[in-house]
Amino acid sequence: MDITIGVQHLARELVVESDQTSEEVAGAVQAALDGKPFLELRDSRGRRLIVPTRSIGYVEIGSEETRRVGFGSL
Repeated sequence: MDITIGVQHLARELVVESDQTSEEVAGAVQAALDGKPFLELRDSRGRRLIVPTRSIGYVEIGSEETRRVGFGSL
């Protein structure tokens, strides 16, 4: 799933591909907004992404469906 994080005072968004479920990501975001000093996520390669809560502008959580690649008919 793709997660997009808008960070204040940055022109570009942070885009992370993660194996976490949308519920896990939403829970981490909610915990950060409820008082944790940072949002911590893991990407699909196992790397940690830590964003200070006070600088988060928005978080967009993508769908858990995999996208089709290539040409074909439906």
